[in-house]
Amino acid sequence: MKDESDFIKSLLDQKERESAFKVLLDLYQKRLYWFIRKIVLSHENADDVLQNTFLRIYKSLPGFKQESSLKTWIYRIAYNESLRFIEQEKKKTHGSIDDLSKTYMNTLVSDTFFDGADLQLQLHQLLAALPEKDRQIFQMKYYDNLKFNEIAELLHVNENTLKTAYYKTVKLIEKNIQTLELYSETQV
Repeated sequence: MKDESDFIKSLLDQKERESAFKVLLDLYQKRLYWFIRKIVLSHENADDVLQNTFLRIYKSLPGFKQESSLKTWIYRIAYNESLRFIEQEKKKTHGSIDDLSKTYMNTLVSDTFFDGADLQLQLHQLLAALPEKDRQIFQMKYYDNLKFNEIAELLHVNENTLKTAYYKTVKLIEKNIQTLELYSETQV
């Protein structure tokens, strides 16, 4: 692929826009699907949000000011679309965003794409117990391999605050997994 500035020029050029957007789809479709999926939880919802995300990206390209990297801008749109979807769902069910956390495990375990290895299931149980923002930060760093500065830009938080929250969550997970391992060893 061309360097980012050339690629952005192709995306903004009316003649090259369609072919450049196909390249963008190939580059980001799978990654964004899983990014969105961790927020909205179900496959069907993730597909819908992903489609809305790419529509918004396409429509918003002419207004892309290049104040951040293309990747960060795209992830920000995906994140906002995911939150928009959650808010719409919350209005439909008259629930809160915390109710979404309560359904996290039920949705995950019933998902046909989840293979449910014991340690993986334990990790997801620990993630389900986290506050929503801490879970999002952990997932963006651990699963999506986003850099701290990218996550900070996406969530509009100070990078040092974000790092503190991430490492606090990592320590909590490590401690709880060790406790679970010790518990399972004593049960044998």
